[in-house]
Amino acid sequence: MNTPATQMLANHGVPYTVHEYEYVEHGGTAVSSESLGVPEHEVVKTLVMEDEDKKPLIVLMHGDRKVSTKDLARQAVRKKIEPCRPEVAQLHTGYQVGGTSPFGLRKPMPVFIERSILEMPAIYINGGRRGLIVRITPADLVRLLAPTPVDVARS
Repeated sequence: MNTPATQMLANHGVPYTVHEYEYVEHGGTAVSSESLGVPEHEVVKTLVMEDEDKKPLIVLMHGDRKVSTKDLARQAVRKKIEPCRPEVAQLHTGYQVGGTSPFGLRKPMPVFIERSILEMPAIYINGGRRGLIVRITPADLVRLLAPTPVDVARS
């Protein structure tokens, strides 16, 4: 199973395991966590947002939490941040919505990560296509992406 994401992980010598599941349209992390038998909190979603200048950025968030865009804008020193439209997100990342990975993006963009994700022993994150999740350590994610930690989670 080769995607730009898994190729990037392999090229950088990052150990990961692949987990496939039956993708459900608009099912989100609830479906993948149930299929994998792991808490939704350990499944990290890759969200594509844009600032007031339409510049894209990535936010990595626990599957069972939402992003406060107001808090994110303040912590990222932007006037405003909002989710990208799906077709715009796909242009920025090269990935189909529902299969977006923070690894192997079409073009580099800033990555922000909810701080508590960094404290987990392992996380499950999209591997670059719908129905494909990879399990990696937060330390390896940090080594590859150098994300900016933020505190923007909401229940």
